[in-house]
Amino acid sequence: MTSHLQGAASPGQPRRLSTEQRESDHSWSSYVYAIGRAGTDLDALAPRLTGLRDGRVRTVTADGLAALVSSVPAGAFSAEGMKAQLENLTELEQIARTHHTVVEAAHTGATVLPMRLATVYLDDARVRAMLLERGAEFDALLSRLEGHAELGVKVYADPRAAAADPPPAAEGPDRAAPPVSPGRAYLQQRRAQRQTQRDAYRAAGALADEVRGRATGLARDRVTHRPQQGELAAGAGENIANEAYLVPVDRLREFHRALAGLADGVPGIHIEVTGPWAPYSFATPPAESRSA
Repeated sequence: MTSHLQGAASPGQPRRLSTEQRESDHSWSSYVYAIGRAGTDLDALAPRLTGLRDGRVRTVTADGLAALVSSVPAGAFSAEGMKAQLENLTELEQIARTHHTVVEAAHTGATVLPMRLATVYLDDARVRAMLLERGAEFDALLSRLEGHAELGVKVYADPRAAAADPPPAAEGPDRAAPPVSPGRAYLQQRRAQRQTQRDAYRAAGALADEVRGRATGLARDRVTHRPQQGELAAGAGENIANEAYLVPVDRLREFHRALAGLADGVPGIHIEVTGPWAPYSFATPPAESRSA
């Protein structure tokens, strides 16, 4: 989180302030959603967007760049205030949803760099200073992301679903299994369950490798994220692989076709492709350690 905040904020919703009022009123700070190029559709789009706390979104420009910004209460979005909000699941969800909505709306009309959640500056002047200081970096990233979108790919393994799809039973009276004791039957069942679980994870790993091989040939870059757990893992079973791909927009359909049906006929394995999204995973300079 970027924080350059000081002083207390007055309660209530952000007022509709003029530029001059915003610059002088230190009870409000500037929340930054994304950065793009000045003179694009961002200038026309911004007034139609609603930011956090129902604040009106605007552009702050400097050196050919434009930041999408809205005013937020300084106290609530100070370092301490943000810490409290991020520890509240309801507040965190609202901040994340609004942030994502603004970024995705901007992405539909222009190339943008999504900023990290809770990127807050003292005022618009500090936002302009940030654009000037990091202008060369932002310009290079925007050039790299032009004409691209992010697609997410997750592979899930569900041993229970695999166990629910048993192999075909042997046919014919001569193939019938001899009766076994309840204790032996229990041990055989447990052994089969363990084998099914190992097979499901092994199959998921092999499928993740196949996904990676097909997808990498169609993408400009790849980022491997930590597998999601708990409520973050939307798919059935355990998230085995969680990756993001930077794909040219004219190859998005080809990307989907390349992965379509890849998990068909593999019990307990599921592939989820999401997007296209704004390039959240690629809004930082590329590094060799990020992708193979």
